[in-house]
Amino acid sequence: MGTDAAGLGRGRAMAFILPALVLIGVFLVFPALWTVYLGLTDYRLTGLAAAEPRFVGLDNYAAALTDARFGSSLWLTVQFVLGSAVAGQAVLGFAVAWVARGLRTPVRRAVEGLVLLSWILPGSVVAFLWIALLDRDGGTLNALLNTPGTAWLLDHPMLSIIVFNIWRGTAFSMMLYSAALENVPPSHLETARLAGASTVRQLGDVVLPRIKGHVLTNLLLISLWTFNDFTPFLLTAGGPEGRSEILPVYVYAIALNGGRLGAGAAVSFLILLINLVFALIYLRLLRARNAPPTAAAPGGRGAV
Repeated sequence: MGTDAAGLGRGRAMAFILPALVLIGVFLVFPALWTVYLGLTDYRLTGLAAAEPRFVGLDNYAAALTDARFGSSLWLTVQFVLGSAVAGQAVLGFAVAWVARGLRTPVRRAVEGLVLLSWILPGSVVAFLWIALLDRDGGTLNALLNTPGTAWLLDHPMLSIIVFNIWRGTAFSMMLYSAALENVPPSHLETARLAGASTVRQLGDVVLPRIKGHVLTNLLLISLWTFNDFTPFLLTAGGPEGRSEILPVYVYAIALNGGRLGAGAAVSFLILLINLVFALIYLRLLRARNAPPTAAAPGGRGAV
């Protein structure tokens, strides 16, 4: 019998990991394969196509890629990711973590607790609170800005869901950056400050190079989460007139509201491919960051 590094033996080692493999197969592999199959059929929720779906090959994919509604949803999703994840959560999360590290411990804990509260609340509860905040009649925001009658969710739907998602998701970035900043030696920052470096120079020359891996990890995770986030549906349902219909909402509209499960599965698989592109870009950047420097050969030329 073969043995592994722990000395368990191959059979007992496989027995330990078998439950995990079964769960992965049931909840990840099988749904993924089933989605691929559905995307190649005209499967529907009701009617003859629900009982006897036909194989249509790549027709669903071709229809999605030539659908102006899909292109609009993809562009809105890009705006949503760049606005709420990259420019919003990542930047604001770092700013909160950077400011909080200089506060006294009780104040820092209070700030972190308030930020975390928005993250741990259920999405449906948060959506209800934001609907009340942005309500046209009697909304809190209109009362604060003295702009009665302004329908934020109708007049500015994308801005509304971007700000909403920033408020919800900043806590994760803050926690990750707080942990990363603990690894920056205070003596390095103090040396830079004594040398006359401004805060911007300290961030660019001392802090960011040391936490670059954390930044890449954070950007990947929040970009993927935001790209696949369905919660904005609770605020705008993709409206008005599709002006906030990001890709997850578009899939819901055609697969469940429209009953076209095959078409929805095809779009879902396209979303998976886009997610894979995100992941590959991240892995390439991370590999480049961790690559050892090329040793210099005598005479100033790089070693072959």
